Amino acid sequence: MQFMLDMGTLAMDTEGVDSDIYLALGLKELGKGAIGTPRILSLLSSLLEKSVQKNEMQSETVNIKDKAAIFHGLRVPTISIQQYIDRIFKYAGCSPSCFLVAYIYLDRFVQQTDVHLTSLNVHRLLITGVTVAAKFIDDAIFTNAYYARVGGVSTAELNSLEMKFLFSLDFRLQVNVNTFQRYCTQLQKESSEGHQIERPIRACGIKESWPSKSDTKCAPTIAR
Repeated sequence: MQFMLDMGTLAMDTEGVDSDIYLALGLKELGKGAIGTPRILSLLSSLLEKSVQKNEMQSETVNIKDKAAIFHGLRVPTISIQQYIDRIFKYAGCSPSCFLVAYIYLDRFVQQTDVHLTSLNVHRLLITGVTVAAKFIDDAIFTNAYYARVGGVSTAELNSLEMKFLFSLDFRLQVNVNTFQRYCTQLQKESSEGHQIERPIRACGIKESWPSKSDTKCAPTIAR
């Protein structure tokens, strides 16, 4: 399976998404007092992990040049992709749909730049994609300084990553309902059938305790 890019020209609208798939992925907002995380988070982390693993296996036999060095860390972070996504969800307050849109942006970024996802760049790409997606589709958002603290980078670094990301996408952030539906359907298919994507999208230490939203003294912790 290959994720084909559709540069949507309409603002994202999830009302047309198949309701069963929408609910199965956990894209419906959790009510107050609800416990648990949306299923889409584990599905996305699984796909990203597979992409990283496949790309790094290929890099052992093929010389793959890093074409977006700004996202490249010096060493592999101790936090897993799943843990990183869960913590962004917990502390950044992003909607479940925000993570799917961020994934679509990552796919667009990969196709525009021919970058390969690796364990050295996937975390920075994730926090950048989620930051951009949150600003575009969520009603309540935070400053880059806060997203940077959650992601374990400095504010200046996240600002630079965001600009590189946006220019690489040509500022095309709209996701139309057909594109959103297609990614939802494919994620559900991957989950039910256990298939690996044929063309994975190509892609720091972070401390174990995370700040509350009122904590303004969290030092950057992604490996340089």
